[in-house]
Amino acid sequence: MGKDELYISVPSFFKCPISLDVMKSPVSLCTGVTYDRTSIQRWLDSGNNTCPATMQVLDTKDFVPNHTLQRLIQIWSTNHHSASALKGALLPQFHSVSSAFVSDLIKQLLEIEKEKEKDDGVLFEGVVKILCFASESAENRRFLGSNGLFVDFLIRTVSSGGPDLSPDLLEAVLKLLHLVIALNNGNDKMGSNSRCELVSALARVLKTGRLRSKVAAAGILEAFAQDVETKRIVFDHQELGIELLRILKQGRFEQEVEKQAVLSCLISLSSPRRNKQKLVRAGGVKTIGDMITSHGNNSISVNNTIVTVELLFTLLEMLAGCTEGRLAIIEDPNCIPMIINKLMKVSSAVNEHGITLLWGLCYLFRDQRVKESVMKSNGGLTKILLLMQSDCSPAVKRMCCDLLRIFRVNSKSCLSSYDTKTTHIMPC
Repeated sequence: MGKDELYISVPSFFKCPISLDVMKSPVSLCTGVTYDRTSIQRWLDSGNNTCPATMQVLDTKDFVPNHTLQRLIQIWSTNHHSASALKGALLPQFHSVSSAFVSDLIKQLLEIEKEKEKDDGVLFEGVVKILCFASESAENRRFLGSNGLFVDFLIRTVSSGGPDLSPDLLEAVLKLLHLVIALNNGNDKMGSNSRCELVSALARVLKTGRLRSKVAAAGILEAFAQDVETKRIVFDHQELGIELLRILKQGRFEQEVEKQAVLSCLISLSSPRRNKQKLVRAGGVKTIGDMITSHGNNSISVNNTIVTVELLFTLLEMLAGCTEGRLAIIEDPNCIPMIINKLMKVSSAVNEHGITLLWGLCYLFRDQRVKESVMKSNGGLTKILLLMQSDCSPAVKRMCCDLLRIFRVNSKSCLSSYDTKTTHIMPC
């Protein structure tokens, strides 16, 4: 098969969440999610007043054009379609570019960088072409990561980026750097000076950049902060860890995966005990609890939302690993009821995190306030009993058994009080 016969899938962020086709006129709702104008207008005209992806009630049905995304799609499609594939509209597949073409393009970018009067527009178009190439496969990303000169170019662009740097160019470079570094073990060949400069630049992006740039910056930080000492340095640098928490509280993410990227970074950076303590003092427990609660009290069925709740529970369990975190969970009147509420409603991972939290507070640390909260909850003990009897992991069974033992539960009376109308049972 010749190179001209090779086809690739469209990058997911070019597709409308409703039609799953390439967006011709991308527009963003007040929730931050971007759709194709025709699809979202049809949704709203049908009488809906929610965001289709998040199901949030809309404060306003107005939407604004996403010019940056539209420009990315136009550049990408121009370099991937053929005359036969373009029949009046964008089709779901396009021709791929070769690694040789990308190598030549990288050489051109390095030459342009040397010019005194650099044209950000030309750099942007070149970077976007390479970004599309990187999005196609892990093999392409490894190819780019093996080019040390190109990786250094990306790092320099981010590190030297001042107010004069085009926001579009910065966002594209950050996304590309994230893809390359994430697959190449954080680019362990990077020198200490380069790392410090990059962390400083990423701190600037997290504080002042666009939301999508912040998400890419979070992914880069997670990729190369692998050891404990680096995680401490990154977390403390201009309070980056606390800034990530602020982004979660204040950011309106276009897609659930963007929220997950920030959460994943925060989870990675919070493994050192000192970082956990600082996150708790910044209100981390309440923020996590509020975010979990905001995902609704009914059964969760959307896969992307399930992953988000699992990550939130992972972070909450991590914070419970320090004394300050446990105290914050205990003193928050809504936290224990929220944990119990989510048991058997989301996924087996959330069940395990929830039971581990309750087991640690009730059985390991014997906190009377948590015991009373569990006793007063609607169906809490019954859920623990049913989880123990379900096909869950041996570790969860043991913890459920320990919990029931300290509560001296009578299984018959416990089951008889269970309100099946309000609790949605899912396999453990």
